[in-house]
Amino acid sequence: MDSAAYLAHLRRELDAFRRCLDGDLTVPVEHCGDWTLHDLADHLGRGNIWSTAAVVERRGDYESIPAPREPAELARWFEKGADILLRVLDADPDTGAWTFAPPHTVGFWQRRRALETLVHRWDAEHALGVPGPLDPELVADGIAEVFDTMAPRQIDRGRARPPEAALRVVATDTGGSWTHGPGAAVATLAGPAEPLFLMLWGRLPRDATVFTWEGDRAAGERILDGPLTP
Repeated sequence: MDSAAYLAHLRRELDAFRRCLDGDLTVPVEHCGDWTLHDLADHLGRGNIWSTAAVVERRGDYESIPAPREPAELARWFEKGADILLRVLDADPDTGAWTFAPPHTVGFWQRRRALETLVHRWDAEHALGVPGPLDPELVADGIAEVFDTMAPRQIDRGRARPPEAALRVVATDTGGSWTHGPGAAVATLAGPAEPLFLMLWGRLPRDATVFTWEGDRAAGERILDGPLTP
């Protein structure tokens, strides 16, 4: 996708997450430890501010203050940070920026924030009992990001070991496919793009009936154990 597409996705996802803040901020967020919806808003909102600093100040050590506790103030705080982020990212994607992985450009953050917000918008809606669909194009790119950015970072940071074999992942609805690991794939995991994306980010169990396996499933499961994502 180009930068305009990423920014359009990011704007929609930020708006959808903001609407969730009109709900019960005390509800637990199932896949985020002991966080409530307020905690998730704090995480995403501060991430927006941190990413803005990564572009404007070219630094990765910016620390913002915690989000407001009062619901109306929280909503305004989130909106302000989102608006600033969108303005900062509305730039040439080749512009230099601090990033935690290549490329070290604004384009990295256009993609990363769109995908980060996608995951957490789903988290917020899921917590409120109204999970909406995920855009197929953005989801497919999110699967690619797991393998081209997140999994290598897990290895680089010592959180995961390099895979000893290769796993092929196939999105049955979009036709996309990705291979992770060395050599020919020893197993293939197939399913629609949205549940594949959610599974890779730990939001859906890998034994869900929507998935099918071919080849050495045990070896494929070990590759998924990674962990591939933070």
